[in-house]
Order: sequence, then C-alpha cells, then structure tokens
Amino acid sequence: MPKNPHLPKNGAKPDQAQSRDLNSNLGPEPDLSVKLGPLKLKNPVLAASGTFGYGLELAAFCPPQDLGAVITKGLSLKPWSGNPSPRIVEAGFGLINAIGLENVGLEAFLEKYLGPLKKTGAVVGANVLGQSQSDYVALTERLSQSQVDFIELNVSCPNLQHPGGLSFGSDALSLAQITKNSVKAANDKPIVVKLPPLVTDIVSLAKIAQDNGASAVSLINSLPALSINLESRQANLANGPGGLSGPPIKPLALRQVALCAQALAIPVIGLGGIMDHLDALEFIVAGAEAVQIGTGLLVDPTLPVQMVSDLAKYLAQNNLKNLGEIRGTLKF
Repeated sequence: MPKNPHLPKNGAKPDQAQSRDLNSNLGPEPDLSVKLGPLKLKNPVLAASGTFGYGLELAAFCPPQDLGAVITKGLSLKPWSGNPSPRIVEAGFGLINAIGLENVGLEAFLEKYLGPLKKTGAVVGANVLGQSQSDYVALTERLSQSQVDFIELNVSCPNLQHPGGLSFGSDALSLAQITKNSVKAANDKPIVVKLPPLVTDIVSLAKIAQDNGASAVSLINSLPALSINLESRQANLANGPGGLSGPPIKPLALRQVALCAQALAIPVIGLGGIMDHLDALEFIVAGAEAVQIGTGLLVDPTLPVQMVSDLAKYLAQNNLKNLGEIRGTLKF
C-alpha cells in the first residue's frame, strides 16, 4: 500500500530532521497528550470500536494501556448474535463488513471484561447502540455507574436495520434527543457522538451533538457498500450490503473532519483509513484532536503502538513540542 507524502518539516532541513536522536539530551520528549472534554489522554491513538474486541483480545500485540484509549466493541442491552456468515469481504484496498454488531450484551461486558481491562491501566470508552432512544439512555445510565471512562454513542452504523444506526444519527430531532438524554444520564462521564458519514450537512449534525452536551464527536463511520460475486450474481456478504472501511474512505473522512473541526468548539476524533502515523498526522492537521484505528488493526495488530512511537519520533525530528503546533493548520 503506497505511503502518504511526508508533511512539511516546519522549516527543518532534512539532514537536521534525520540527525535528531530521541535518546539524546536535546530536550524533553514531545508531548503527545490530548484532551477529550474533561478527559486527558496520554496520546491521540485510540482503538476504534469493533476491531479491538473488548480490549484484551489483542493485548499480547497491542497493550491497551499504551494507547490513548480503547473503545469497546458496540454494546447493546441484551446480547446480539449479529448477521450470518460470510460477514466480511476484501474490496480493493479496503474491507466491507456486515458483522451486524454481534456482542455479548452490557451485563456480560461489565461482569467479565471491564474489570480485567481496567486493571491494565487502560482508558476505556464504551461504544453503545440500540433500536430505540430509550436503549441509549438505559445503556448510558448503567455505564455511568461503572469504571468506564467515557461513552461513545453509535448513531451511524450502516448495518443496523431501521430503527437505529443511521436512522438516528442522520435525523436532527432524534440525534438531539438521544444526545441530550444520554448526557443527562451519563453522570458527568464524557459523551462522544459517532456521526454518520453520508449526510447532506455533517456540520449541522455535529453542532446538534455539541449543543446538546456532547464532549466530542467522532467521524466517520463506515460507508454503505456492496460487493458482488459475478458467477453467482449474488452479494458476497450473506447480509447483502455492508459497511466499507479502510483507505478508500480516508479522503471523505478527512473532508468531514476538517469541516467539523473548523466549526465546533468541542474536539473532533478522526477515523477512516488510518494505516500509519502519516495518515494520523493528516487528520490532526485537518483539526482532529485524536484518531481511531479500526481496519488497520486487522492488517497489523501492533499498528497502534507503533503509531504512538512514530508520532513521537516525527515531532522530535521536526522540532515540535506537541501536536497542538500542527493541529488545525490546514489551509482550507
């Protein structure tokens, strides 16, 4: 997969950039910390909901405590079995999935997974979803009494049948009500709203989330997509359509992040096709406070921790003290 071109060096000559040694005494290590509302994270690299399971499945490759945060696989009030197989197919440089939000349910997560995950020292965000507005509120209220550090409202999944998913996130009234009522139920835990990608006006929806108390917004979710088998003339996924993720959606994600970052007072978390630290830096230049890694984890489960290291090296090599020096510097 081709690499993205390097970002500007802030005036540093190439030989100067290459000669800097992180282990030397040239000064303090760069500060990678970011803030999501009241929550301070050690670095901007988050494991996105879905591909990191419940936080411990990939711990041998990617220690969850080394990331800014881990966001759980989407949680519903009761266990969901998801869609029949096949549920994932390659599509060019990306993936199309129709997992169907399979999960163990809220109570099983709290009883079995959350405690061991928190013992690692990880910051934990719980992604929640439902088929009614009251589902989101009930999930948030229960999680507000747990060790979860923040809650991400998934109102944008393309694989959830109506009502739910896109039908909530793309409707202004539903989005306002879910956000407002979930914030009220959260007992001061930060609420992140994960917005849908294909809408007429992403900024208006992001402002609705902000105006109703969200601490941050995350975007974009996967795009509605279809893969076809020519021999059988059937969809390659048993569900038919699915959600496209990975590098093909990165240009759209960058645009949506840039638009929202310029318009909002709350942080924007960017995701969509981030496969290395240079991709992450593009999102930060576009205005993202932090980034989430999803499909990249399926390619390389060590990617997020490597990205943290590479981001620190990049800042040091370019004489940058922190990410704030380049965040939102896009000329747009």
